[in-house]
Amino acid sequence: DFVINCAAYTAVDKAESEREEAFQINATAVGALAAACSKQGTGFIHISTDYVFDGSRQTPFKEDDAVNPINVYGESKLAGEQAALQNNPQSIVIRTSWVYSSYGKNFVKTMMRLMSEKQIISVVNDQWGSPTYAADLAKAILHIIDSGEWKPGIYHFSNEGVISWFDFAKEIGSLIQTNCEVLPTTTANFPTPAKRPAYSAMDKTKIHQQYKIALRPWKESLIECIRKMQNN
Repeated sequence: DFVINCAAYTAVDKAESEREEAFQINATAVGALAAACSKQGTGFIHISTDYVFDGSRQTPFKEDDAVNPINVYGESKLAGEQAALQNNPQSIVIRTSWVYSSYGKNFVKTMMRLMSEKQIISVVNDQWGSPTYAADLAKAILHIIDSGEWKPGIYHFSNEGVISWFDFAKEIGSLIQTNCEVLPTTTANFPTPAKRPAYSAMDKTKIHQQYKIALRPWKESLIECIRKMQNN
């Protein structure tokens, strides 16, 4: 049996004023789940985030690089990683980033809506990272489970490629053939309660080597997701 914990408090800005709630969901509950799985002999996979890093570099972060979250959300997710591995050293933690799909609220769906409503939108071009199509993440998790090889620890997973949010938005606009103009802007022009790392791309070498998981280019996965939404 396996437990895959995808539950999380993900309102990055709101977490700045709801620290206790963010930590209860992202850390305390994770520790309890991990402990329960340890007691039952159940495999525990926990989903974490690129926001455990401070973004103070220009090369992809590896699993053993120093963590230094710069917002409450990141702090709470880091505490969750630590709680999982302390309460259950057999846990697998998968850090991922910029997750989107045809379901729920996410950047891709928000951009598609805004592009249908507005003639011009501005998107930051000084925050860099890697998108993750949720379907690809799900396949990677199932691949780990089906492999029959349980290798505890922290792993990084996203689609391949390092881009800015502006690059991401431009490609979305191109794929849906919008007439909306997408303009670059800076983080300084969009003040938010929570700071975001300027660079949070992650190195995926470990998950590829340990589990032979293929990493799709971000554009390929984005095309698949948008086609799915357009065909529904």
